[in-house]
Amino acid sequence: MDLRAMQAEIDAWIRQNGGYWPPHALLARLTEEVGELSREVNHTHGPKKKKASEAPSSIEAELGDVLWITLCIANAEGIDLQRSFEDTMRKVVSRDTGRFPPAR
Repeated sequence: MDLRAMQAEIDAWIRQNGGYWPPHALLARLTEEVGELSREVNHTHGPKKKKASEAPSSIEAELGDVLWITLCIANAEGIDLQRSFEDTMRKVVSRDTGRFPPAR
Protein backbone atom coordinates (compact mmCIF):
# COMPACT_ATOMS: atom_id res chain seq x y z
CA MET A 1 0.00 0.00 0.00
CA ASP A 2 1.45 3.39 -0.94
CA LEU A 3 1.08 6.56 1.10
CA ARG A 4 -1.88 7.82 -0.94
CA ALA A 5 -3.78 4.60 -0.30
CA MET A 6 -2.91 4.78 3.39
CA GLN A 7 -4.15 8.37 3.56
CA ALA A 8 -7.39 7.39 1.80
CA GLU A 9 -8.00 4.48 4.17
CA ILE A 10 -7.42 6.64 7.22
CA ASP A 11 -9.58 9.44 5.82
CA ALA A 12 -12.52 7.08 5.26
CA TRP A 13 -12.21 5.72 8.80
CA ILE A 14 -11.83 9.18 10.40
CA ARG A 15 -14.87 10.56 8.58
CA GLN A 16 -16.97 7.63 9.83
CA ASN A 17 -15.71 8.07 13.38
CA GLY A 18 -16.18 11.69 14.33
CA GLY A 19 -13.89 13.57 11.95
CA TYR A 20 -10.46 15.08 12.39
CA TRP A 21 -9.38 16.69 15.63
CA PRO A 22 -8.27 20.34 15.62
CA PRO A 23 -4.66 20.96 14.52
CA HIS A 24 -3.33 21.53 18.04
CA ALA A 25 -4.90 18.26 19.23
CA LEU A 26 -3.35 16.36 16.32
CA LEU A 27 0.05 17.84 17.14
CA ALA A 28 -0.38 16.94 20.82
CA ARG A 29 -1.19 13.37 19.81
CA LEU A 30 1.90 13.21 17.56
CA THR A 31 4.03 14.47 20.44
CA GLU A 32 2.52 11.83 22.72
CA GLU A 33 3.21 9.06 20.21
CA VAL A 34 6.81 10.20 19.62
CA GLY A 35 7.27 10.17 23.40
CA GLU A 36 6.01 6.59 23.54
CA LEU A 37 8.39 5.66 20.71
CA SER A 38 11.26 7.32 22.59
CA ARG A 39 10.39 5.40 25.72
CA GLU A 40 10.30 2.11 23.82
CA VAL A 41 13.68 2.79 22.15
CA ASN A 42 15.13 3.61 25.56
CA HIS A 43 13.72 0.39 27.04
CA THR A 44 15.06 -1.65 24.12
CA HIS A 45 18.47 -0.06 23.60
CA GLY A 46 19.14 2.15 26.60
CA PRO A 47 20.02 1.53 30.22
CA LYS A 48 16.47 2.00 31.53
CA LYS A 49 14.70 -1.32 31.17
CA LYS A 50 10.94 -1.74 31.36
CA LYS A 51 9.34 -2.52 34.72
CA ALA A 52 7.68 -5.91 35.02
CA SER A 53 4.36 -4.12 35.64
CA GLU A 54 4.50 -2.13 32.37
CA ALA A 55 2.39 -3.17 29.41
CA PRO A 56 4.27 -4.81 26.57
CA SER A 57 4.89 -2.75 23.44
CA SER A 58 7.46 -2.59 20.67
CA ILE A 59 9.32 -0.08 18.54
CA GLU A 60 7.36 -1.43 15.58
CA ALA A 61 4.01 -0.76 17.24
CA GLU A 62 5.03 2.73 18.32
CA LEU A 63 6.31 3.58 14.82
CA GLY A 64 2.94 2.47 13.46
CA ASP A 65 1.22 4.89 15.84
CA VAL A 66 3.53 7.73 14.77
CA LEU A 67 2.87 6.97 11.10
CA TRP A 68 -0.90 6.85 11.67
CA ILE A 69 -1.09 10.24 13.35
CA THR A 70 1.33 11.72 10.78
CA LEU A 71 -1.01 10.57 8.02
CA CYS A 72 -3.94 12.08 9.93
CA ILE A 73 -2.17 15.44 10.16
CA ALA A 74 -1.39 15.34 6.45
CA ASN A 75 -5.02 14.59 5.61
CA ALA A 76 -6.33 17.34 7.87
CA GLU A 77 -3.92 19.81 6.24
CA GLY A 78 -4.63 18.63 2.68
CA ILE A 79 -1.06 17.41 2.15
CA ASP A 80 -0.24 14.62 -0.30
CA LEU A 81 2.41 12.75 1.68
CA GLN A 82 3.40 10.64 -1.32
CA ARG A 83 4.45 13.80 -3.17
CA SER A 84 5.99 15.27 -0.02
CA PHE A 85 8.05 12.13 0.54
CA GLU A 86 9.21 12.07 -3.10
CA ASP A 87 10.24 15.74 -2.84
CA THR A 88 12.12 15.03 0.39
CA MET A 89 13.94 12.04 -1.14
CA ARG A 90 15.07 14.16 -4.09
CA LYS A 91 16.33 16.81 -1.66
CA VAL A 92 18.17 14.30 0.55
CA VAL A 93 19.74 12.48 -2.41
CA SER A 94 20.95 15.70 -4.01
CA ARG A 95 22.15 17.23 -0.73
CA ASP A 96 23.52 14.26 1.19
CA THR A 97 24.82 11.66 -1.28
CA GLY A 98 28.46 11.02 -0.33
CA ARG A 99 28.19 13.25 2.75
CA PHE A 100 28.44 10.46 5.31
CA PRO A 101 30.89 7.57 5.54
CA PRO A 102 29.55 4.18 4.46
CA ALA A 103 28.06 1.98 7.20
CA ARG A 104 30.38 -0.69 8.46
